[in-house]
Amino acid sequence: MMRRATIFAFLMSGLTALPVAAQTVAFGGMKADTSAPVELAADNLTVNQSNGQAEFTGNVRIGQGQMKLSADKVVVQYVQGDTKKIDNLEATGNVTLVNGADAAEAQQATYEVSSGNITLIGDVLLTQGENVMSGDKILVNLADGTAQASGRVRSVLQPGSN
Repeated sequence: MMRRATIFAFLMSGLTALPVAAQTVAFGGMKADTSAPVELAADNLTVNQSNGQAEFTGNVRIGQGQMKLSADKVVVQYVQGDTKKIDNLEATGNVTLVNGADAAEAQQATYEVSSGNITLIGDVLLTQGENVMSGDKILVNLADGTAQASGRVRSVLQPGSN
């Protein structure tokens, strides 16, 4: 529902979107505490000790501080030799990332916990208040609050907004 409403507002805004090969914008609201604990919940969990992975499926919800991520499936890769530290998360299917008023939707996402980078791929839609950006791939750096879009990029930036 949120995606349809946002796309409708995006199309009906009357503003011209610029097709650009790559675009970098400040996305300060997407900053997050990358040192906070990562909490995971799902309908199912499968753990594979031999490759250091855990697979969460069904109604997956992940939280780290104020940041929330949901998806159909998330594979957690732990740091080699330390099953207490998460290296990265691979989310697929109906991926939604929310942090305060900012939100992103995509077909898949990879979260590199140590760097604070989230790579969103496939029909990505990123919103910050009334500002909207879409692209094939968007890299969000949670540590410094920036985002870089590539592929067919479209954006609507409201005058006077950050």
